[in-house]
Amino acid sequence: MQIRLKNFFRASSLSFRRNLFKRSAFFFSLLLFAICVHAQPPAKISWQLGRERTFAGAPLAGLRSNSVSDIVIHNNEIWLGTGKGLARSNDGGETWVTYTHANGLPRGGLSSLAISDSIIWVATAFDTLVPEGLLPAGGGLSYSTDKGATWSYIEQPGPTPVQNITFDIALHPTGVWIASFGGGLQRSANRGQSWEVVPPDSFFFDPLGNLNHRLFSVINADGVLWTGSAGGVNKSLDGGNTWTNFSHQNQTQAISGNFVVALGQQKWRSREYLWAATVNAESTEEFRAVSVSADGGYSWHVSLEGEFAHNFAFEDSIAYVVSDNGLFRSNDFGRTWAKFPLIEDRVLGQKYLSNELFAAGVLGARLFAGGPDGLAITGDDGANWRIARGSVAAGENGEPRTYAYPNPFSPFRHNQLNNDGNVRFQYNTTKATEVTVKVFDFAMDLVAEVVSRKARPSAGNYFEVWDGKNERGAIVANGVYFYRVELAGEAALWGKLIVLD
Repeated sequence: MQIRLKNFFRASSLSFRRNLFKRSAFFFSLLLFAICVHAQPPAKISWQLGRERTFAGAPLAGLRSNSVSDIVIHNNEIWLGTGKGLARSNDGGETWVTYTHANGLPRGGLSSLAISDSIIWVATAFDTLVPEGLLPAGGGLSYSTDKGATWSYIEQPGPTPVQNITFDIALHPTGVWIASFGGGLQRSANRGQSWEVVPPDSFFFDPLGNLNHRLFSVINADGVLWTGSAGGVNKSLDGGNTWTNFSHQNQTQAISGNFVVALGQQKWRSREYLWAATVNAESTEEFRAVSVSADGGYSWHVSLEGEFAHNFAFEDSIAYVVSDNGLFRSNDFGRTWAKFPLIEDRVLGQKYLSNELFAAGVLGARLFAGGPDGLAITGDDGANWRIARGSVAAGENGEPRTYAYPNPFSPFRHNQLNNDGNVRFQYNTTKATEVTVKVFDFAMDLVAEVVSRKARPSAGNYFEVWDGKNERGAIVANGVYFYRVELAGEAALWGKLIVLD
């Protein structure tokens, strides 16, 4: 179930972030009231969370989710933030283990990940139903000081977890820093036992009125703290005591937009480049792009205009960007770009079912790219790919006998990618059988018959693919759909799918 929940979280949280400025007045009114009740002047606010809970146990074998939200390469190990926990490989991506809620991680899919030596911090998020509707919530944080052997769990800091996702984590000599939407920029110097809100400017914390206090990214660049908010890029040279803000409005050579969803540091020879995924916030003059600075933020070069970037990876002088529209590479620090073609595993005969990618990483000659349809790996600069997906099979280890992914499913976006359909109805059979798969709308009217009496010669795991079109060849409307897997001689299997363009 968590596989589908993570895909739903990812799609909903991305759309939530793009429209956050007009959708959050009610929540921020409540949040501001809670903050004012607990506020202690001056600008910084503190709260205690109480005792942490510690867990131990062996991780699960294999990659357990098809959704990859983050990639960190550290000491020749690959760590993945996924929809079902934290995955690790120490052999270049050939084999995996996954740490889950049973090991002490918070519930939900991973929303952020940071690693330094043997210390690992993660945060999660999930969707929750409240009177105002379905909203994303922070699941809390967990950390390990022994490379995952044991984990300590910490509740989500702040007055409420709702609309308070931790989008990024940075490990710094002054403590652990987290960037949260509703909770702002926070620091803990005692492994999460207490947290201090540190606004990245000189103003009292006000997420309702100050866009710079709504945080999405934070990194430690050799001791320099960089944060990305809904109000621009912020830089601190003294551990968060004082800050400099760089926005679209206060510089001549400025970032493209003030909504900064990701930051990255590239070091090449004696130069440092600061990369920012910059998206339009409130001003009509702002636009989506990637912004790069070679002088500590005092001037920016803007490139990849129109792209909603999600993250970065670097290999010496080469930069990789993952976005809504795929994977890009630059050999000249963002001056020119090459876009990777369609990701396809020719050995398995499978295409990657999404244009959208969330994370990238480089280990030696291998490039890794992750998104809602698994992990793609290439060792020859994209000439050949291997796609690794979750090893959880339908009907095994408590999983339902059928599920759909990606879920939600975007027919318009996915059919731009290829013509053979992009949502998979995964199911298992207990014997040789014939399979019929039908899709129904919320009123239970037949929308499409995907396959009819298709032979499956033996028991096993299979999938059928649907292109999101009805029997007239038109793309179906947004909404909730149900599908039925009919197996000869067995009770039908039912599943649910959300269509969201």
